[in-house]
Amino acid sequence: MPNQLSEVDFKFHALADPTRRAVVERLGLGSAAMSQLAKPFNMALPSFAQHLNVLEKSGLISSVKVGRVRTYSLTPRSFATLEIWLNLQRNKWERRLDRLDEYLISQKEQQP
Repeated sequence: MPNQLSEVDFKFHALADPTRRAVVERLGLGSAAMSQLAKPFNMALPSFAQHLNVLEKSGLISSVKVGRVRTYSLTPRSFATLEIWLNLQRNKWERRLDRLDEYLISQKEQQP
C-alpha cells in the first residue's frame, strides 16, 4: 500500500495546479502538441514545459516526439488509481455518516 499511496500523492500533486488541470481537461478532447497546449496560457514555453513534465512523470499524460514536435495525450488507465482511492474514501465516509444517522435517529426516538 505505501507504493500505491505515493503514486496517489504524486498524481494529486500533479492535479493540484490549475494550469495542469486545464491541460488534462484539454487533452480530454484529444492529443495536442506542446505549442497548442501552451497557447491559452500566458507563460514562457520552458515554464509550461515544466507543467507538462510533472504531468508526464505522474503518469497522467504521455508524449511522443516526431521530428521537432512533441505531442501529448492522456493516459486514461493512470486515472484508475485515483478513482480507486476516491471510491475507498467515499465508501468509508458513507459508512461513517450512515452510522451517525442511525445514532441520531436512535437518540431522537429515545427522547420523550
